[in-house]
Amino acid sequence: MTLWFVSAAVLTDLVAETGLSDRRAVYLSSSVSAGFVLGALGIAITGLADRVDPRRLFALCAILAALGNASLMVVPADSALAILGRLVVGLCLAGVYPVGMKIAVGWGTSDRGWLVGLLVGGLTLGTAMPHGLAWLGGGDWRTTTLVASALAALGGLLVLLTQLGPHHAVSPRFDASAVVLAWRDRVVRRAFLGYLGHMWELYAMWAWISVALLASYQLQMPSADAESLARLTAFVAIGSGALLCPMAGRMADRIGKARLTILVMSISAASAVASAAAFGGPVWLMFLATLLWGASVIPDSAQFSALVADAAPPEKAGSLMTLQTSLGFALTVFTVQAVPAVAGLVGWPATFLILALGPVAGIIAMWPLARQEQGFKTGSD
Repeated sequence: MTLWFVSAAVLTDLVAETGLSDRRAVYLSSSVSAGFVLGALGIAITGLADRVDPRRLFALCAILAALGNASLMVVPADSALAILGRLVVGLCLAGVYPVGMKIAVGWGTSDRGWLVGLLVGGLTLGTAMPHGLAWLGGGDWRTTTLVASALAALGGLLVLLTQLGPHHAVSPRFDASAVVLAWRDRVVRRAFLGYLGHMWELYAMWAWISVALLASYQLQMPSADAESLARLTAFVAIGSGALLCPMAGRMADRIGKARLTILVMSISAASAVASAAAFGGPVWLMFLATLLWGASVIPDSAQFSALVADAAPPEKAGSLMTLQTSLGFALTVFTVQAVPAVAGLVGWPATFLILALGPVAGIIAMWPLARQEQGFKTGSD
């Protein structure tokens, strides 16, 4: 998953060397999400993950994604080929994250919140890695690109050494009737809406937080120092979420999945507001606000899918989760493209406040489900 935000992590260096336009930079980031949506739907509709060994599919997709990312080394960064290469990255990562989740949940039933939390933690750490690599690379975007590709290929090969768990099962192909159920079923509908609120904020924040931090830090320190610190802050902030994902899975099993999402989205929205207030101020204050935001923006993610799996008929659960994920990432195509344009018009602090509206909407959607969970808990007590 290190491949997802490579272009965003090395954006400053790409612009300095190639004169990459703002529009092309946005396309390099958003095309990954678009490719992921297409890949996820393609795998679900064809049932490919069930027709071949998921470990081999994972490895093949990871290697192809690595090659798509490495193509940035040989094609002009401002060309349609570069955007196509990033689209291929997203297309192939659809054979990594969802397929990896399928492999993981085959190792347990009662502790699936923990297992999925571990996987989402891995996704989060991978998302942070490009910023860490860019920081270590000292401005050499080629090194960051090549190392990220090598790590992705290595990760795919390592999966071939694993085994399938005792609970590994074949999931049905995508069922178009799940679209109707997603709207008619109250729990599923609210889980979908909560997930969309969560995704409104998540990938936009991940994609552009380094750029926003650079703009903030430059008001307090020399540009070279600000650039290095912005990359380090982005790496630490996004990576901190990886530590909390497994713990969030454990907590969700105790207090309820909907209640957990509300708790985390409340912290995330408040952190976005705090980051807006700290923007341009003391470096340490902006660092802390961003660290809290990065830590709280992801731990609830897996629980929206878990809620759908709990509420849906078993034969439709896979299709509903695929639909939920596809809609969420389709939304990110818009948000990732919109954020830099909005920031150019109203500034980064106001943009952070707009992103905070996503988790606020998610909280409103999940509130009735949390009350229902509390009712069940009180009744059982």
